Amino acid sequence: MYRRKKNALEHDQVYVIETNLDDMSPEITGYLMEKLFQRGALDVFLTPIFMKKGRPATKLSVLAEPDHRETLIEAVLTETTTFGVRYYIVERSKLTRDFVDIHTRWGVVRAKRGYLGDRLVKTAPEYEDCKKLAEQHRLPLRVIYEEAIRQINT
Repeated sequence: MYRRKKNALEHDQVYVIETNLDDMSPEITGYLMEKLFQRGALDVFLTPIFMKKGRPATKLSVLAEPDHRETLIEAVLTETTTFGVRYYIVERSKLTRDFVDIHTRWGVVRAKRGYLGDRLVKTAPEYEDCKKLAEQHRLPLRVIYEEAIRQINT
């Protein structure tokens, strides 16, 4: 962990890899997203768009660290119907982060804390931890998530 500076944000650069998909079955999209995360994508998102002649399509956007760019481009080119991608560097500003364990009646949930300088501005339960406990205890995900939020706020 590094030092937090008063009113300091973290800054970095990542790639945005994009393509428009107008001829691919939506059933493939979920599978594609899993593959992209497995190969190092920081985030993957889909945006509904309209292309020429009013054709509905989906813009696939992938955020990638520079050392994962080529692997992710290859995945998009081999796992989708596209013949090409766009990519460009973007700069990001982020809160400084750390993690804390939140103890719920069903188990421990990690929570991400975000700081603006020395000031804590948000705490959020980790989805995967909540999901694991929900499945383990056969509870709705929202029940675990809401309990974690209650523990954070006490």
